Amino acid sequence: MPLPTPPSTPSFEHSGSAIATHFSDCRQFFAGGVSPTVPKAPMQRELCYEAFAILHSGETKTPVYVAQRLNRQSVQDADEKRTNMYFAEGRLPRNERAELSDYKGSSYARGHMAPAGDMPNPTAMAQSFSLANMVPQNQKQNEGAWAKIEQDTRRYVLRAKGDVFVITGPVFGTKGQTVGVNRVHVPTHLFKLIYDATTGRAWAHLQPNSENARTGRPISYGELRQRIGMELLPGVDPR
Repeated sequence: MPLPTPPSTPSFEHSGSAIATHFSDCRQFFAGGVSPTVPKAPMQRELCYEAFAILHSGETKTPVYVAQRLNRQSVQDADEKRTNMYFAEGRLPRNERAELSDYKGSSYARGHMAPAGDMPNPTAMAQSFSLANMVPQNQKQNEGAWAKIEQDTRRYVLRAKGDVFVITGPVFGTKGQTVGVNRVHVPTHLFKLIYDATTGRAWAHLQPNSENARTGRPISYGELRQRIGMELLPGVDPR
């Protein structure tokens, strides 16, 4: 039975035209080896990293989504010291990326989509501080409700019997706020989808990017798909 939808999560407008992504060099981060189908948009680039994959938008200067494959061993290995060495992503053209100066003085945190706390080795930890992995996030949400969702996800993975696939990303309104001279878009909401490949269960969190965000009951995958307009798990049939 689908989980109830919190009343604070609105529906979002999205395009009816969709395209499949490929990630031929890092399919291991996607359930069934198949990456999401997303609304067609300009300047989307696929980036592979040591411990995650990003579909990046040169329009918003943020991820469209970030995908991870977690399991008990990877979480147990994730005891690396944070580097806090943020950097602009050199693989992206300058006109498609955020710069460190865009966040300076903005009042927004540089919010990880693939959390630093999930990184299993020094290389992955360093890569997680790429601005391609960031969105402008409310500081209180980042340190509070969102941090709890990340921690709860890791706790679940430690109990899981196999791989758990996690996809995280921003949602934008029609007239969004931006920060910096490069106009990095500020999301109105953030989502995190969790799929347990052993049990076939999937659930999601969707909460406003605000200081009043609270950790509530998750929503079903079907509800998330309807609200954000992305088929995040095309390679499987989640329950």
